[in-house]
Order: sequence, then C-alpha cells, then structure tokens
Amino acid sequence: MMAQSSYPTGASPAAIVSQQFCAPYPVDLTIVRKLLTLSEGNFAVTDVNGNLMFKVKGKLLSLRDRRILLDTAGNPLVSLQQKILSAHRRWQVYRGDSSDSKDLLFSVKKSSLIQLKTQLDVFLATNTKEDVCDFKIKGSWLDRSCVIYAGESSTIVAQMHKKHSVQSVVLGKDTFAVTVYPNVDYAFIIALVVILEEINEDKKDED
Repeated sequence: MMAQSSYPTGASPAAIVSQQFCAPYPVDLTIVRKLLTLSEGNFAVTDVNGNLMFKVKGKLLSLRDRRILLDTAGNPLVSLQQKILSAHRRWQVYRGDSSDSKDLLFSVKKSSLIQLKTQLDVFLATNTKEDVCDFKIKGSWLDRSCVIYAGESSTIVAQMHKKHSVQSVVLGKDTFAVTVYPNVDYAFIIALVVILEEINEDKKDED
C-alpha cells in the first residue's frame, strides 16, 4: 500500500523503502560520517549496540552526484541522485540501483531557494501534483539538529541530534544520532539524512 499524502493523527505512513525497516518501537541509529575521505562508503549507520545497519557509498567522478544506500550484506536498497540543473537542488530516490522513472520512490527539494535554516520538502512518487509535501525536514544542519515531520503537520516521524565525543573529532569523523519514531521506515529516514547532508555540503561550495 502506498502512503497517502496526509496521515490521520497517530497513524503512521506505510513503508516507503520496505516494511522490514518499520519497527513497532522507536529506533535509535548512529550515523558516522568520515570527514576526510574520498573513498566510497562515506557513511556508516549503526544501532545503539554498534551493529552495522546500513552503509552509504558514493559514486565519485560520475556525471551527477549519486549515492547508494546498502544493507549490511551490501545489497543496494535505494539509489539517490541529484537532478541536473534543478534550481531547488532536487534529489530523486529510486528503488535498488535503478535510475528508471518507474522505480522512483520519492524526491526531496529545498522548500525555498534562499534559506537561513534548513527546510526541505519530500514528495512521494505517487504525489505527482506536489501541492502539499508528504514529509518536511526543518532545523539546523550545522547543529545537526533537524526534525522530520509528516507533511505540513506537527507530527514528528524522526529527530536528529549531534553526538559529541572527543574520539570522533580526533578520528576525523562526524557522529550524530537519529531517533526514528515507531512504525516509520528507518531506511527512508537515513536516505533523507544523506540528502540533507549533500544539500548542505553543496551549499557551502556554491550558494
């Protein structure tokens, strides 16, 4: 079942990447981003016990920015790529390693061109009109303090916060945590965090 564009209070969106990533309890994930690397695999996502949950690898030197979210076995779950020449920095996310329009799951774009704080709109592939976003991301990427909401509502589906540790600074790693609320597809949330990072890193270089 595809998610509808609005959810009644207390209801949860259907699985977006896969039902296997929807847990009936909150899921705390830690994201370690290697700062000083040009190699593939610039993100690792672990659970609270340090078990690897996902990896993100980048396709360097490709025509367009492309990232692939992998499960622990290295299977591609979704591929994320930036749409060329889109003013709002639109990213499109496809099932598996595809970039075929029939495999489009959702897209993400900046809510407005000029932003002091991060605000992104997320549209599921079924939401072709894009009058109202299906999810919204708000907050400060600099502080790693962002909240993901269901549509234009105040219903929170995930929250991100920074984890401070001396070790991570020394090792050239940026570590932050994401709490994904019950019954929310946490692979989908991780894909959003990767896009959030890409859009904000781009901003430093270009805007």
